Amino acid sequence: MIQLKAEYKNLYEKFGLNVVYYRKRKKLTQLQLAELADIDRSHISAIELGNVGVSFDVIFKLCEVLDIKPKDLFDFRD
Repeated sequence: MIQLKAEYKNLYEKFGLNVVYYRKRKKLTQLQLAELADIDRSHISAIELGNVGVSFDVIFKLCEVLDIKPKDLFDFRD
């Protein structure tokens, strides 16, 4: 897990909300997404809460599982 800088907490939270949105759109639980992405469920939870940074490898795998483009996770709504 990548530690985040406090100054970017707001952006990490927006990223996490997008992960939640696309996960729920696919009707997946955190556990199901974690298993499909081959990462721990607690890591999914931390990502969705905006408590950790995410590597490109994890971003790409999440996008593959959620059937979205990486830019979708960075399209922050205000």
